[in-house]
Amino acid sequence: MEIKYIGKSVLIVLFCIASGIKAQQKISGRVITGNDLDLAPALIVNISDGKSILSDMSGKFEIEAKENDEIRFVKEGYYRSDKKITGEDFKAPLNIILRRMEIQIPEVKIKYKPTGNLAKDNRYFNESRKLQSLKSDMEDYMKSPLNQPLPNNTVSKTFSGHDFNAGQVNVLGVLSAVSGLVKKATKPKITKANYNETQDFLKRVKNQISLGFLTKYGMDEEQIDRFLLYAEKTRSLAKRFRKDFQVSEVEYELKVAFAEYSKTNKLEGAKE
Repeated sequence: MEIKYIGKSVLIVLFCIASGIKAQQKISGRVITGNDLDLAPALIVNISDGKSILSDMSGKFEIEAKENDEIRFVKEGYYRSDKKITGEDFKAPLNIILRRMEIQIPEVKIKYKPTGNLAKDNRYFNESRKLQSLKSDMEDYMKSPLNQPLPNNTVSKTFSGHDFNAGQVNVLGVLSAVSGLVKKATKPKITKANYNETQDFLKRVKNQISLGFLTKYGMDEEQIDRFLLYAEKTRSLAKRFRKDFQVSEVEYELKVAFAEYSKTNKLEGAKE
């Protein structure tokens, strides 16, 4: 009886060892994406036991698994892939192919095509009164003085040398301050331009500003009017310059606007 009991114990131990060996099997392989430049590792997860590893930069991996375990392969920008392990998968390396996700670009619809008629197009592109009021309030806020004083970023007198100018009048400083106050007092206040003021300003631009940099790109009268309307809206030209028309400043603003306009509008190119 004792010999039989010992024999049964040995069989049980051998069975447990065999089960343990079977449970500790590993599968290996490589995750393939079809993009040799994509060297980011993939995440391999054994869904059945919760264990996970990362592949190396070439996609190679090795993970513990048992037959019928479910293994998941995950990589950013690719569709994930799941595989149920069979007995054959332990005999040879696996090749897991991941397919890249498609990037969908939203469709852009052009609701309004400018006609070239400044009066008609201006009515369409005019911002709503609420938006104009909001922008005006934000502009006033940005230009208003701070409610709280900034800290005085100066060196303490304890650590500074003797000031030989103390008690002396800085004549140049006084003259500069007076000049600045005179210019500020004589400069007209910036206000919103109504429709008629905007039209008058655009006519003045066409009469006083050299638009050769537009015509050399093959732009006709209608295209120039369309661009001037774009520049006026994006750079607030009538609002800023109709009362203080500085030719050099207006011309500079037009060229800045044209640099952006040419990126989204097809032009014929400079003429010889």
